[in-house]
Amino acid sequence: MKRFIPFMKNDPLVAVVRLQGVITGAGRGPVLSDVAMGPILEKAFARGKPAAVALSINSPGGSAVQSSLIAARIKRLSEEKDVPVHAFVEDVAASGGYWLACAAEKIWIDASSIVGSIGVISASFGLHEFIGRFGIERRVHTAGKDKSMLDPFRPEREEDVARLRAIQEQIHEAFIAHVKDSRGARIGEGEDLFTGEFWVGRKAVDLGLADGLSHLRPKMKEIYGDKTRFAVYGPRRGLLQRFGVQIVEEAAGALDTRAAYARYGL
Repeated sequence: MKRFIPFMKNDPLVAVVRLQGVITGAGRGPVLSDVAMGPILEKAFARGKPAAVALSINSPGGSAVQSSLIAARIKRLSEEKDVPVHAFVEDVAASGGYWLACAAEKIWIDASSIVGSIGVISASFGLHEFIGRFGIERRVHTAGKDKSMLDPFRPEREEDVARLRAIQEQIHEAFIAHVKDSRGARIGEGEDLFTGEFWVGRKAVDLGLADGLSHLRPKMKEIYGDKTRFAVYGPRRGLLQRFGVQIVEEAAGALDTRAAYARYGL
């Protein structure tokens, strides 16, 4: 009842935002995008005057642009509302997942959490010999000689690979700048943390990629007091989804998600 009595100070409130799944602008199943997470983050920072926002992250990464948009929104809201942000990593915050974690002032992980993978990847297949073996003729007509760049149904061209690598390097540089801006002097010198490698638990803390080993509720109570209250925010499933209308679509999305987590042995 204390919260309804005038002139009495309420117990501290921590808004918990779940950031779980593959980061993408379009997809099936549990995915993260700026469009989906925007309203949730706005509510988390605004409702009840929270003492802090805690990000509960479990993501193997995904779209660099969506990672950047979500992280930028978190940092903007933190500054506008003057609310500190803490990130808590569950199984993994790798690649774009770590990009999200770096939107927080502090990053806390479990002893078995995987973090890092600060790099850019592009994967495809070369199928030109396969279709040739079965007598399949590939017909592509373009206006612009590079419109079919990296077409998997034709032999790979060196100039296409060079262009792709140039694009990847630009994205990688943006990722590195974001991490350095967030972690600053906490990142140890003499270690190249931007090769795409990832680390676990204590080693990640020693390298400055995280601030310590801890879990969300005990750490927030340690900082804000034993009477800290928690409000959890996250995507809600629609009515049709709850009744199983999109079971097939979600199952296909689950396979994509499973493959993304499998890169980290999860």
